[in-house]
Amino acid sequence: MRYKCLPVNRFDYQAYAVVPYREEDKFLIMQWRNEQMDVLRQNRPLTEADQERYYHEVVVPSFSADRPRIILFSYLRNESCIGYGGLTNIDWDSRRAEISFLVNTDRTRDHAVYKEDFAAFLHLMKQAAFGTLQFNRLFTETFDIRPHHIRILEENGFRLEGRMRQHVIIQGQPVDSLIHGCLKEYCDVER
Repeated sequence: MRYKCLPVNRFDYQAYAVVPYREEDKFLIMQWRNEQMDVLRQNRPLTEADQERYYHEVVVPSFSADRPRIILFSYLRNESCIGYGGLTNIDWDSRRAEISFLVNTDRTRDHAVYKEDFAAFLHLMKQAAFGTLQFNRLFTETFDIRPHHIRILEENGFRLEGRMRQHVIIQGQPVDSLIHGCLKEYCDVER
């Protein structure tokens, strides 16, 4: 599959690449989402039927849309899928998108591996959003239980823009949600 809205559908950086969300990866992604629900906007485990429905009713139609609300990628390292993510909540008129990112649960446990994976993914999203789509702004929402993730965002040009206090309940406890943003004018990203 290819995204109609993208003149190129593969972005590469070092050993990493993103390609349009591949159907063959959907159940791996479901597994990783279910294992990491505490860091996602997901309140129950996904079933295979849920994942099939999402892929065919949300992802597939986005491939042919002129201005899709989401552009999701399978995230590859040395051509093997290690995660997924992309641009979500896209506002084409305001030229902005939220970054979504999830990597294989095992890779999250090693801080050095996770840092390399996430930093490379951010670079690839800047290529797609700023270099190819000519967006102006990227943003993220991160629950304040992820200090390592937040540090990587900030080391890669994302600035803390706000804190939504006690915004979510995780394992029965109120948790803040942090908003980070990155503007094209502060990024030097090639196509």
